[in-house]
Amino acid sequence: MADPSGIHARKAALRLLDAVSRRGETLDQAFGAATQDVRRFEDKALARAIAGETLRWSDDLDLAIDRATKKRLPDDAKARIVLRLMLAQLWRLGTPPHAVIATGLPLLAGGPRRLAHGVFSTLAKRDDPLPGAPTLPPDVAARWGERSAAIARGLAEPPPLDLTLKDPSETQHWQTQLAADSFASGHLRLPRGENVEKLAGFAEGAWWVQDFAASLPAILLGAGEGRHVLDLCAAPGGKTLQLAAGGWDVTALDMSKRRLDLLKANLKRTGLSASPVRADALRWEPKHRFDAILLDAPCTASGTARRHPDVIHRIGPRQIEEAAELQRALLDRAATWLKPNGRLIYAVCSIEDEEGPDIVRDCALQPDPIVPAELPAGLLPTDEGWLRTDPGMMAEQGGLDGFFIARFRAPT
Repeated sequence: MADPSGIHARKAALRLLDAVSRRGETLDQAFGAATQDVRRFEDKALARAIAGETLRWSDDLDLAIDRATKKRLPDDAKARIVLRLMLAQLWRLGTPPHAVIATGLPLLAGGPRRLAHGVFSTLAKRDDPLPGAPTLPPDVAARWGERSAAIARGLAEPPPLDLTLKDPSETQHWQTQLAADSFASGHLRLPRGENVEKLAGFAEGAWWVQDFAASLPAILLGAGEGRHVLDLCAAPGGKTLQLAAGGWDVTALDMSKRRLDLLKANLKRTGLSASPVRADALRWEPKHRFDAILLDAPCTASGTARRHPDVIHRIGPRQIEEAAELQRALLDRAATWLKPNGRLIYAVCSIEDEEGPDIVRDCALQPDPIVPAELPAGLLPTDEGWLRTDPGMMAEQGGLDGFFIARFRAPT
């Protein structure tokens, strides 16, 4: 059913926030259950946008709320959570104050509506209530150190939509067709908010959605020319599609049936070929060695905070330590599966040192440094020959996710 009053979308946003704060779920994990009674695509998208902006700016919203209350509301008080949600709509989504009140106060049925109404009305009169960049939680800012200010600026807005083309030679054609920007051959960037399935080229499989930074690990393996590559932890398959389109004979391994089903659907839509394998990479043994391996290891995904601001509030030292332990084990196993002189790419969509530099310093393989000529304009390798991106980079062009990428070669 339609949601003419907008109440269902706001209730869904509240359920999303509760799933993140109380159960530690990601927005993606919680989205289906939270929006099950929301029918229209636009209302589901609104619920996600409200929850996302509330999480993105939560520290600054709390500061504003505290300045407008005589007695500080507890962090987990429903009135505080609803006020965050209401203010995010007003200040970030441009929702008129009367609409915010009409759809926000009913969320406090049986609660302190008068208090919430008064606080909101006071704050709604302020002209410039938020800073230019979100305030990071103190523990996050401490982890990211001197990079934190630039990263925070890159988190101020949700990301645009990036597409990777199946045939890079058609970049100019699709750039014109979709009125898109492009940073490199095979890449397109469109404004956020597009309904992907309705865009030209989707049905015929001309492209797939993939953040620009996420496309770089596969690019750094080069052309396949029929050689065998293992895409380890492959699903939902963006890099598998890249490798297949680049002429590699791809074995795509992942342990999740649901995610492998998405990979298979993307292969079918694009007409590309790969060999999906469902297995636990820590127990699986290949029947042969590979010319190349792309290990996009499971990680905390802190580099995707532009798109998934929940990660800022869910990830801490315990999750980082657990991820690093798994990454180290996967890299150690993958290093034994290469042919002589074979290449391995290790990548994570994380900003944490423990998941990037600290992992690869102990790799048994020989470093194969990334050089500037291999990278798109605006990006440079580190002195060690690694590539580190973060949301503060290329901000004028819409930014990119945070990634760590290192390349190695097996002995001859």
